[in-house]
Amino acid sequence: MSIPKSSRRQFIQSAAAAASLIAAGGYGLQAKAQSRGPVLVSQGLAPLKYTLSWLPSSMDTPLVTAITKGYFADNGVEVTYERGFGSADSITKIAAGQYDLGEGDPYSMIEFNAKNPDVPLVAIYVHFNRSPFGIYTLEGRGITEPSQLVGKRLGAPAGDAPRRLWPVFARQVGIDPGSVEWLTMEPQLREPFLIQGRVDAISGFMTSAMPNLVRGGVSLNDITPFFYNDYGLDLYGNAIITRVELLQEKPEELKGFLNGYVKGWQDTIRDTDRNMFALLDKAKADGQVLDTTIEKLRLTLAMPRLFVTDEVREIGLGDVVPSRMESSIAQVVDGFGLPTKPSLEQVFDGSLLPPKSERMIS
Repeated sequence: MSIPKSSRRQFIQSAAAAASLIAAGGYGLQAKAQSRGPVLVSQGLAPLKYTLSWLPSSMDTPLVTAITKGYFADNGVEVTYERGFGSADSITKIAAGQYDLGEGDPYSMIEFNAKNPDVPLVAIYVHFNRSPFGIYTLEGRGITEPSQLVGKRLGAPAGDAPRRLWPVFARQVGIDPGSVEWLTMEPQLREPFLIQGRVDAISGFMTSAMPNLVRGGVSLNDITPFFYNDYGLDLYGNAIITRVELLQEKPEELKGFLNGYVKGWQDTIRDTDRNMFALLDKAKADGQVLDTTIEKLRLTLAMPRLFVTDEVREIGLGDVVPSRMESSIAQVVDGFGLPTKPSLEQVFDGSLLPPKSERMIS
């Protein structure tokens, strides 16, 4: 399967144009965000503890928007959050009850459930309508199509989900999964190793690999991505995950969370910059200074490709197309070598989502 180079290049060029505007002070980034600030929580709200998938970033803008604008409080819940340490860690901690819910990779969740059937988890909202998984190389490495990865050295941490799904991707593009050499490294070394030429390509999330390469001095135009969704792996991405037990015990609290979260997303889509600044301000207040240019680039890359897709415009925020989700479950079960394939209902429960009419975007 081959994706026209023009399609990938058009995506990169549009994102590069956005990055240029950022550097020039465009997108209203010179203006301070206007918001109500953190809402003072009154007594009587039900507490929910949420874990991010990693360090706070612009990708968490909808969550922070819902907190600072009082959308969670309006729905009877008080949401607090903490940084994550990767999807697998978040999933383990949600299962252990350290958090009520949080962001994680639903496919890692499937694997966790297979190994821990006594504490099943379930996704209740899918905010990555497409997977951010991909392989990334640089101009001048002689790799313009996935078939040219044969004989090359690829790099990623051992547990990297895109790396683990490499055999499925490789078969989809018609190459032997064993035809490449994998170099294992710590996450923070992945992009530097590619820049230094110690590997020919890396696997990873689009929303981390590409901004990190730009932070390392690479021009966005010099990055060649091979997104898994473009090559037959029609996967969904990260979701909000909770325990099945909590779904049964606290449906009204979780429903209140989803009502507020959807509003946070709708606000973020309508006015991305203003709401992103609220997140940057909160991160700064919490002692973390985020790079405005990189964070804007991260969200600029993600919005049209992962979040605001044609499918989302049709079915609304947070939901899935059952046949597509079932197909992706089957692909992941194959890729991870799991013994059984879970049902759609064991992976995604949309029963607490707001009505479709309230989840639409303009």
